[in-house]
Amino acid sequence: MTYNFKLDEGFLNKYKDIKPPFGFNGLGELVYMRTYSRLNEDGTNEVWWQTVKRVVEGTYTIQKNHILKYQLGWDDEKAQGSAQEMFDRMFNMKFLPPGRGLWAMGSELTTKRNLFAALNNCSFVSTENLSEDPVKPFEFLMDMSMLGVGVGFDIKGADQVTVYQPSKEDITTHSIPDSREGWVSSVGMLLQTYLAPNRAAISFDYSQIRKAGEPIKGFGGVSSGPAPLQKLHNQIVEKFDGRSAGSKVTGTDIVDIMNMIGCCVVAGNVRRSAEIVFGDPNDDEYLKLKDYRWNNEKQQMEGSAAHRADFGWSSNNSVFATVGMDYNKVAEQTAVNGEPGYIWLDNIRKFGRLADAPDNKDIRAMGTNPCAEQSLESYELCCLVETFPTRAESKEDYLRTLKFAYLYAKTVTLTNTHWAETNRVLLRNRRIGTSMSGVAQFIENKGLDNLREWCDEGYHTIQDWDKIYSEWLCVPRSVKTTSIKPSGTVSLLPGVTPGMHYPESNHYIRRIRIAEDSPLLEQCKAANYHVEPSVSEANTMVVSIPVSIPNVRTVNEVSIWEQVALAAFLQKHWADNQVSVTVTFKKDEASQIKPILNYYQYQLKSVSFLPKLEMGNTVYPQMPYEEISKDRYEELVKDLNVLDFNNMTTGVDSEAEKFCDGDHCVL
Repeated sequence: MTYNFKLDEGFLNKYKDIKPPFGFNGLGELVYMRTYSRLNEDGTNEVWWQTVKRVVEGTYTIQKNHILKYQLGWDDEKAQGSAQEMFDRMFNMKFLPPGRGLWAMGSELTTKRNLFAALNNCSFVSTENLSEDPVKPFEFLMDMSMLGVGVGFDIKGADQVTVYQPSKEDITTHSIPDSREGWVSSVGMLLQTYLAPNRAAISFDYSQIRKAGEPIKGFGGVSSGPAPLQKLHNQIVEKFDGRSAGSKVTGTDIVDIMNMIGCCVVAGNVRRSAEIVFGDPNDDEYLKLKDYRWNNEKQQMEGSAAHRADFGWSSNNSVFATVGMDYNKVAEQTAVNGEPGYIWLDNIRKFGRLADAPDNKDIRAMGTNPCAEQSLESYELCCLVETFPTRAESKEDYLRTLKFAYLYAKTVTLTNTHWAETNRVLLRNRRIGTSMSGVAQFIENKGLDNLREWCDEGYHTIQDWDKIYSEWLCVPRSVKTTSIKPSGTVSLLPGVTPGMHYPESNHYIRRIRIAEDSPLLEQCKAANYHVEPSVSEANTMVVSIPVSIPNVRTVNEVSIWEQVALAAFLQKHWADNQVSVTVTFKKDEASQIKPILNYYQYQLKSVSFLPKLEMGNTVYPQMPYEEISKDRYEELVKDLNVLDFNNMTTGVDSEAEKFCDGDHCVL
């Protein structure tokens, strides 16, 4: 960057002693400290006003450089006024950038290293042309995952590529550099030995990779050492070594390798992995890939695909549904554990909002991100931003907030990534996703008709700003602009319900994952919160926090039909991308999945399901939300102390929540 933008110090001084409006009695602040509070140059951790300052200055620095690069006329005084209003609305949590933006915007990742891909939440890559380059989709998924970008993919490349056996007579040795690029390249090189003919076997030297426990500068956390990468290499060798001549890369192979890469990324201390895979609803083998369930009594996974439990958890498995299809078989499978989920590509490609006429603007869309709120072309990335209508003082205040939420996301589209294929799509589409959270609370307090009015007027307000700012920036208008993301993490900061979802209960346990060496754990233990090791994620501890959300109906009080109807309502009046919805269904509602898919296939673009847990039961261990009774809540909170992060110095950067900021799409 040649030019920098700075907020006026006199303006900033007004916010330094104001207590930020974090929600949920300490939970919001814990999530902020774990996830977004980066280290200042003096080694102390950011406090809220400093994080907002970094993000706003980073946003306007990108705008300034774009405008000055093309000599379009930059006005410092006007920009200062605009940036100050963005700061105030962010500080008071009327809107927030995605978790990726809160963590990366304005940091050295963007100001010095130009890793602008890290500002994006999500991406998609198709294997449809796998025969042309059998390695690139796997490298893309690993690279983006290591940057914290959630990735969707398909298995359309199944049976296109022949598996070969490398020659072990002349083994090549490769020393792996201690970098993200080095890890990704090593996986590509190993895959090439099996997916291209006449290759020599390869042996890796891991000695350059930093030892376990050493800090990872820029990305936060500490190194896991080479062990996760070694495991991934061994898994790939085990998968392909000894395959019979002429065998092909199957759909299961594609899913397994992508899932194994996701597990490597998690164990490599990026900490979490978000993937979604799309397959054919008539592919019986694909539908059974997630046929395993956790048995609490035996403390193990059971089912026909239990052998995949070690890595299969790292993706949500969904299908490409088609309008008019027979949903019998897939609905029965979904009723077991919630998978597969569904997207309708024909609806995605034809329509923006379903209230509007078909426009076919997204005809090249190939899939979605892991939480399915963004339609995406292959190799496309997307930035989302979140608004909180329940925190607006009025409809007019909310519409004004939308200007700055939109502007943040649009600004991210001005940046390039290090993937040429991605840049070609990004610069053409300029796709963004302006989202809402706290929808359930808004309905309970202001009513559905007010929500319709705010959605319709808000959508058109964003289109007006897109016309104005696209002309000012001299870039194309965004192909799509609105969505409902699941949130789950960002929404915890202001203390609102995530996305469109109703709370599990008015009282529940919210589980937060924190790296096992994080100094934050000592504060949690000192405050008497329950802390235990994660059963599914390496180097990770789980903190359980009791939460109370009054004055809103719970999932127990909202039928499966009403949840889907609300998703369709938002798809009609707000989202021209998609509505991310995980419909929670009770045991006696499982039979309703098929008729729901039949009726709502004309009104939805995506939907997923999850069995409603009876109190005390789990589908997966350490679920993000666990319903508890009021008595249990009061019992848990009576011995809790106040979390105290004043003057805290962790010595390491925040961990950075990854991907779509949603726990429904990260299992």
